[in-house]
Amino acid sequence: MDKKNDLPSLTKQDWIDQGTEVLARSGVEAVRVEPLAKLMNVTKGSFYWHFKNRAALLEAIVQDWVDRGTRGVIQQVEAAGGDANQRLLLLLELAMQNDVHSVENAIRAWASSDVRVAAVLQQIDQQRLEYTRDLFLEFGFTPFEALVRARIAYYTVIGDLTIGEQRDVGDRLAEARLEHTILTYRP
Repeated sequence: MDKKNDLPSLTKQDWIDQGTEVLARSGVEAVRVEPLAKLMNVTKGSFYWHFKNRAALLEAIVQDWVDRGTRGVIQQVEAAGGDANQRLLLLLELAMQNDVHSVENAIRAWASSDVRVAAVLQQIDQQRLEYTRDLFLEFGFTPFEALVRARIAYYTVIGDLTIGEQRDVGDRLAEARLEHTILTYRP
């Protein structure tokens, strides 16, 4: 890319994506303007075309994570339609398909040292848990059963992301389907 003409050619999303990649790989301290510009082979001016400062980029990275990893997934599940059972299965499948281990872990690590990120993470965990609980409620479980099943489902996904075991997508999908069968079973 020609450094003289990099201001309009890179989008704000390009910077967010590169920042997210660096966050996932090296942690929040590595998300710095000059090293990002070098990675992207552009001047720092390109960054300042889109962001006031590093803090604005970090805020945008968190917002992008929220939009893609929570709102986007919920919208995708709802857009697919179907009954609660079908949507719950899709939710579990999407959670296992998405290759977000490193980003999710980086956000969680970052939250341990940043109260603003910790507050966002707490809200997102709650939103994800409530959405999953609501699907179990719609499926016909009592409020207590729905909450317990939602916690099991969500904590399983978070545990899988946290441990970060790299498995074949097919194996992860098979696990999601078995988890769905177990969690929706009525004796």
